[in-house]
Amino acid sequence: MRAVIAAAIGLAAALALVFTISAIGAPPGETSPRPLLTTVPGPKK
Repeated sequence: MRAVIAAAIGLAAALALVFTISAIGAPPGETSPRPLLTTVPGPKK
């Protein structure tokens, strides 16, 4: 039973953090126009 209560408290804290960050909004700034590499570049041909 203690594990269930601890899990519920942790879930409530995580949701509160997410809702707080969502209410504050995204930080100001712009995204990079260049795409990020998602794989390691191979040898050039």
